[in-house]
Formats: sequence, structure tokens, C-alpha cells
Amino acid sequence: MSTGEKVKAKAEQVVGKTVRKVAHAVHKETLAAKGSALETRGRMRATKERAKDSFKR
Repeated sequence: MSTGEKVKAKAEQVVGKTVRKVAHAVHKETLAAKGSALETRGRMRATKERAKDSFKR
């Protein structure tokens, strides 16, 4: 996985998790859902890159 893509994936996961937790704390469920989606997108991006790397070898 390229370093840039790895950083993007991890950043999306961290930001999504933070948004989700803060939104839950202030009872904003729609914002919590958006944070969860962002976190999931980061996980999927990391999974995609790992899969690409496994096929290269």
C-alpha cells in the first residue's frame, strides 16, 4: 500500500471515530451516522489497498 493512501485511510478512520464519539456525546445522531460512515470508508480504503498489494506479490 502506498504511504499516501495508507495515511488517508488512517486519517479517515481517526476523524470518523472522533466525529462519531463527539456527536454521540452531544446527542446528534445524524452527525454520528456521518462520522461512522467516514470511519467505515477509511477502513474500506485500507482493505482495498491491502488487497491490491496482495495481488502484486
